[in-house]
Amino acid sequence: MRREDIADLTAFVTVAEEGSFTGAATRLGISQSALSQIVRRLEDRLGLRLLTRTTRSVAPTPAGDRLVRRLGPLLREIDSDLAELSEFRDTPTGNIRITSVEHAAKTILIPALAEVLPDYPDVSVEVIVDYGLVDVVADRFDAGVRLGEQVAGDMISVRISPDVPMAIVGAPAYLAEHPVPNTPEDLVEHRAINLRLPSSETINAWRLAKNGEAKRVRVEGALCFNTVELIRESALLGQGLAYLPRDQVEDDLARGALHQVLEDWTPPLPGYHLYYPNRRHSSPAFRLVVDALKARLRRLG
Repeated sequence: MRREDIADLTAFVTVAEEGSFTGAATRLGISQSALSQIVRRLEDRLGLRLLTRTTRSVAPTPAGDRLVRRLGPLLREIDSDLAELSEFRDTPTGNIRITSVEHAAKTILIPALAEVLPDYPDVSVEVIVDYGLVDVVADRFDAGVRLGEQVAGDMISVRISPDVPMAIVGAPAYLAEHPVPNTPEDLVEHRAINLRLPSSETINAWRLAKNGEAKRVRVEGALCFNTVELIRESALLGQGLAYLPRDQVEDDLARGALHQVLEDWTPPLPGYHLYYPNRRHSSPAFRLVVDALKARLRRLG
């Protein structure tokens, strides 16, 4: 196979995976017009239409879809093999892509990476915050960070945090107008500031438990966000009760800006895990990140 054939096939697969010439051109680092010419040249050479183009989207034809399904895994394996060659370099190098929920990125990834990346200038890490259950293989991530119970069984899973203490909190002004809840059933009298989960398009359930009795409660409310910080800010403004990691409201509780309720009903969540596909090898850059996260957990005890 000619070298240009491999390059053209790689360009085609990238367009099909991205679903657009714009995204694929950005990913490949070439112009959109050049990429369009490459794909058209490949189609002409094969005598087949590989992509169906509309004004809004690009999708593979049946022939193109078959080619993507056959070539996609092969090209990813080649990329992985090339990345592994970096172990023969004196220092780790490469880009690591991680999908993570916001709280884990803020409290775990950023502190751990800040300790090691200054010493390895050829390593870069891209963290994408997403509360959905991301398929790291399909979405081309090297790893993901989620609560341990959310990790699929076919992934390698490495614990990187202790359990996560949670708190249900409200501002003094809000609690002055609403009776303090003593049981989960009392929450029907309250407004919640909720977290939207993109995978299921539902609001995040509050996990409550006491004396062996566990409940998952969804409390109605007028406000819903996709970031912890916006939920906290709304709680401070007295817009309702919020279910948040306790470390994110510790200072607010200490200065009386927020009060915790149902403390005896609010257990910690299981700790965060780093998960990634079961590969025979991983690059030195990836192992550097994994070791940094493990080291941080050991220090936390």
